[in-house]
Amino acid sequence: MSEPAIGTSAPKRGRPGYDREQVLAVAVKVFNEHGYDATSVADLTAALGLTKSALYHHFESKSAILELALDDALDGLEQVVDDAEARHPLASDRLRAIVRGAVRVLTEKLPAVTLLLRVRGNGEVEAAALRRRRTFDQRVTTIVAEAQREGLIRDDVDAAVATRLIFGMINSVVEWYRPGGPVDPAELGEDILRVSLDGLQSR
Repeated sequence: MSEPAIGTSAPKRGRPGYDREQVLAVAVKVFNEHGYDATSVADLTAALGLTKSALYHHFESKSAILELALDDALDGLEQVVDDAEARHPLASDRLRAIVRGAVRVLTEKLPAVTLLLRVRGNGEVEAAALRRRRTFDQRVTTIVAEAQREGLIRDDVDAAVATRLIFGMINSVVEWYRPGGPVDPAELGEDILRVSLDGLQSR
């Protein structure tokens, strides 16, 4: 095979047509597979088939990718609570709507939510995401406590513990749910409602 003539331009690396959303999706996949801290910019460019300059055309840094992915997951979860509070006067109905909505967000945004659940607060982006998660948990705990006062949920379980138990079940879905598989996302939300709230239902 002949060598390229001196002075000719080398073939351009990368796949034409990569947009910001596609770069984000691949990067989040790599973060989930190898861990954010263990993933270098070189790892991202290799997975994408892009040069560093092409990557930086879309995102100014690796942490900017992480921040956008975490914001996407948190925005979805926070919107679920906002909608439930706006639409349902009864806390019991708000709680059911939140469980259904959280499962929907998890299944629709599975890679981003998986990444969110794995952050440990290393760096300001992760720390900010954890603060938002705590605020989300506190909002749901308040609704659980109201549902206890309404009589839906047994009051011999601490509201914060009940919230953790419910979301422990929801969050575990990231470990086994696969889009396009045999589990219907809408029915999954109903299944979690039956298992979690029936077990906590006031006697």
